[in-house]
Amino acid sequence: MFDALADRLESAWKKLRGQDKITDSNIQDALREVRRALLEADVNLQVVKAFISEVEAKAQGAEVIKGVRPDQQFIKIVYDELVKVMGEENVPLAEAQTNPTIVLMAGLQGTGKTTATAKLALHLRKLDRSCLLVATDVYRPAAIDQLLTLGKQIDVPVFELGSDADPVEIARQGVERAKAEGVNTVIIDTAGRLQIDADMMAELARIKQTVQPHETLLVVDAMTGQEAANLTRTFHEEIGITGAILTKLDGDSRGGAALSVRTISGAPIKFVGVGEKVEALQPFFPDRMASRILGMGDVLTLVEKAQEEIDIADAEKMQEKILSAKFDFTDFLKQLRLLKNMGSLGGILKLIPGMGKLSEDQLKQGETQLKRCEAMINSMTAQERRDPDLLASSPSRRRRIASGSGYKEADVSKLVADFQKMRSLMQQMGQGGLPGMPGMFGGGGMGNAYAGMGNRPAPPGWRGYNAGAATKKKKPKDKKKKGFGNL
Repeated sequence: MFDALADRLESAWKKLRGQDKITDSNIQDALREVRRALLEADVNLQVVKAFISEVEAKAQGAEVIKGVRPDQQFIKIVYDELVKVMGEENVPLAEAQTNPTIVLMAGLQGTGKTTATAKLALHLRKLDRSCLLVATDVYRPAAIDQLLTLGKQIDVPVFELGSDADPVEIARQGVERAKAEGVNTVIIDTAGRLQIDADMMAELARIKQTVQPHETLLVVDAMTGQEAANLTRTFHEEIGITGAILTKLDGDSRGGAALSVRTISGAPIKFVGVGEKVEALQPFFPDRMASRILGMGDVLTLVEKAQEEIDIADAEKMQEKILSAKFDFTDFLKQLRLLKNMGSLGGILKLIPGMGKLSEDQLKQGETQLKRCEAMINSMTAQERRDPDLLASSPSRRRRIASGSGYKEADVSKLVADFQKMRSLMQQMGQGGLPGMPGMFGGGGMGNAYAGMGNRPAPPGWRGYNAGAATKKKKPKDKKKKGFGNL
């Protein structure tokens, strides 16, 4: 997501590095790079022109604050303008004063509308809002079955009258059922077409007139680029929409749709789909998205993901174990599975400031190393997981685990040794000390591990852990020790 755009913008900042102030002449090269970045990301031309004009006007009138470099000042100006273009603030889903709140889902076929319907229902369930899904797509084969399957998966009821009923009547009866059962929110999945046509628009208009929805959300495939904004505008002019859901944003390396929809259509983006799983739907926050585009990460979203998965009582017990050096392989395995529940390793790391530049190969290597650790731990007995010292003193146990997991004894020995180093560090932290972090799972400390990711220096916030290791540019002896190869 936004990888190509972020890379292009990085070259724009380089144009201003080494300058002592912002001038009319030295920002032109940077603006040219920003323009190219936006056009290559398939941002609408009209939006690009307005964006560059605003950035240029603000940059020329900006006084560089003492202690802030011109390229940093320029990044701040671009960030503010990105937030403005995408809508400035999150627009939450409407909630009617009298139940039920009615949400009408619209969109072309193939945009992921039915899946987005289920994702939205799950999101609302997490907010303690009861939902009823209504299946009105009687044209696409198995559309009703798909919604029934998704509803069962997330434990949300689905109302349907089969594929022979009138979609308008299905929608009307679905809303009546929700009123009778006191359901908080009704989400109506409508039929799509391969392209906009009069029949589809007429049917949507009739459903909307019949049920009077509080929200009409257009589901748009982010990979259609600037055409997504034009599509949103057309739907808005024809039937009137209140917002958009961008799907498949995780698979779009350009991201132009997110920068075009609000300006061209006038409708806010309310949610974004960031994966195939039914949990992969996030509220859209313009400031957080701008931060991701500029490679600054998104710590708030990361925290929210963790809050959804972590039990506070469990976290407190784990903290006690960590600080008293009683953390064992069972706990480590639990943390690995928790990480999986939060999403892919790559998706999580890209939310951390400074980690957005990791290559796909590095991320895949990290995923592989975590799987290796999990396989070796799964081959241990319950007693060995609780007492890692047993493995340190018993070569026969390590050989058995290596045989059971399909790896070498040396791999198991390294896992055990690194785990003991980590426990020792945790104990020192619990006693109030924080020395340079030793190599955990083969790394050279968190700073050094970061430096190994493409030979980049560790970000400023990490230097306190192991600054010396983070800034040295030693070539690894073994190719496997690059990036996450030592996890």
